[in-house]
Amino acid sequence: MSGFLERLIRPGIEAPTPDPAGPDPNAGETETVRRIVARLDSLAPDRARFLAGFAYVLARAAHADLEISAEETAVMEAAIRDLGQLDEAQAVLVIQMAKLQSRARFGTEDYLVTREFAGFATEEQKLAVLRAAFAVGAADDEISSEEAQTINEIAYELDIDRPTLNAIREAYVDKFSAIRAARRLARA
Repeated sequence: MSGFLERLIRPGIEAPTPDPAGPDPNAGETETVRRIVARLDSLAPDRARFLAGFAYVLARAAHADLEISAEETAVMEAAIRDLGQLDEAQAVLVIQMAKLQSRARFGTEDYLVTREFAGFATEEQKLAVLRAAFAVGAADDEISSEEAQTINEIAYELDIDRPTLNAIREAYVDKFSAIRAARRLARA
């Protein structure tokens, strides 16, 4: 596991493995997640579903300001490659599909996909995606107000409490555009 991902998640967090006695793995899936999963046929369905949801949530955070930069894409690819133990080609495919879906369905499935992810992810995996969303937002050295709002919405939809969100956010306080603007005004 790379140093990048070690900062995002704790060791030992892996994508879920299928439960043969569990419920229908397709129950409640959104169309967005199904499209990404279909491109990953070589993976177990539950693992592909997990990676698709994780990638879409990251793409949602990146697209909050209506742009997805090369820096944000690189951070998303590194996160999904390391977490999912994917090769580079698979990671690029997952992220590109998630970016396309985020752009095409901007706003329409954001809540549904994030809530679906929250339904099958462990607490550690939810925190990992939130940390990664902050890293994506900060990839171009500044978290815009739109990105900050979207990350707050993601945390809420993942059922992450405010103190936990604030603790994760603290690592990125110097990257928030609003805080930078307030500091410039205070110096003036």
